[in-house]
Amino acid sequence: MAANVRSYKAKKITLDHVQEFDDTVAVETPLTLYVNDEEFVTLVCTPDCVEELIIGFLASEGLIRGPEDIQSLTMDASDGIVWASLPKLSTPARRMFGKRILTSCCGRGRTSFYFFNDARTARKIIGTWTVSPEACFRAMASLQQASQLFHATGGIHHAALAQSSGDLVAVRADVGRHNTLDKLYGWALREKFDATQVMVVFSGRVSSEVLLKVAKMGAPILLSKSAPTDLGLRLADELGVTVAGFLRGNGMNVYTHAERITDENVTK
Repeated sequence: MAANVRSYKAKKITLDHVQEFDDTVAVETPLTLYVNDEEFVTLVCTPDCVEELIIGFLASEGLIRGPEDIQSLTMDASDGIVWASLPKLSTPARRMFGKRILTSCCGRGRTSFYFFNDARTARKIIGTWTVSPEACFRAMASLQQASQLFHATGGIHHAALAQSSGDLVAVRADVGRHNTLDKLYGWALREKFDATQVMVVFSGRVSSEVLLKVAKMGAPILLSKSAPTDLGLRLADELGVTVAGFLRGNGMNVYTHAERITDENVTK
């Protein structure tokens, strides 16, 4: 954790008191990615699990299917530069990176703004994989306990993959909430882990971009302790993702595809 935090001198000021103290803050660093020797994007991130972040980001953007599509990956941590060689990189994918198009979503007649690469890679999730409310609460409680960087700084997001029992499989942290999901995706791809049979447990707001990353991973359930957005929920409904927000203590709001969170002992 030491490389991800720094100590700063600060003053706590109240109406009747001033106190100097050493505060712990999260490290935020730019990481510039070059693809085939061309500057591609700069990610602002927490400088750990960088290889997972790059793999997950490239897969989320539809540029690779997995680590095997990366010919070489070279990192210069001191300068914050990563070089990736992708022999299978398609010209349309590179040209349309970051450009939005208007598309019909999942053939249901609604329209949503997507990135071009989102339209290529987001697929509707189907299946009857279910979990109990108790498992959801256990997973979120475990994420809170594992959020050491947040407890130290107050400025970090956390995300995890959890089994139907509520047990966590992998946990990742970053200053950027999207980066936590890319790190998890990169880990799953590198470990050849099937993300279609787990929940994503998340500390941040469920925006449209967050929802799309979860859908691309193939995870059927997204649990968040925070709020969703309207577009995030519309995409979740259309892409078949169960979204539960405001998951705190023993309560949550299930917004989409609630049939996946079921327990016969819960009063309806």
